[in-house]
Amino acid sequence: MSIDTKNVAEDALADLRGRYLTFFIDNTCYGIELLYISEIIGIQPITHIPGLPAYFKGIINLRGKVAPIIDVRLKLGQEERAYDDKTCIIMVNISDMQVGLIVDMVADVVSMDDALRNPPPDSGARTGDRYLSSIANVAGKVVLNIDCEKFFQSDLRPY
Repeated sequence: MSIDTKNVAEDALADLRGRYLTFFIDNTCYGIELLYISEIIGIQPITHIPGLPAYFKGIINLRGKVAPIIDVRLKLGQEERAYDDKTCIIMVNISDMQVGLIVDMVADVVSMDDALRNPPPDSGARTGDRYLSSIANVAGKVVLNIDCEKFFQSDLRPY
């Protein structure tokens, strides 16, 4: 009996659609679709790279592969704060690249069908709003869902 790997992969992707990892920056809850997430790791030593925007904290060596690290708080235009025991790095895969996102605290995984997700309001050029794919109300909590393509658009261009 053979396994159709294409169907297995499609089924796995279908299981991830509509499921989001939620995390906090200050008291605001954000979500990223599970399709993009490879793992969550603790804060570790980050090698600073001079000349990059302040929100690029540097690079880490993750099991032999170099990955850039972005502080989501700074990318969203908020003040820097010291990392603590709840601070972690969410590793995401985008444009065939693995990137780490430093967040204040990971919350949980939630399912959001299309009926729960609403388009973000058009509020002009506010920094954080331009990265949103949708806004949802899940269990009485507002979740701002990040569009990974938009979030990394200006950072992951070919050189």
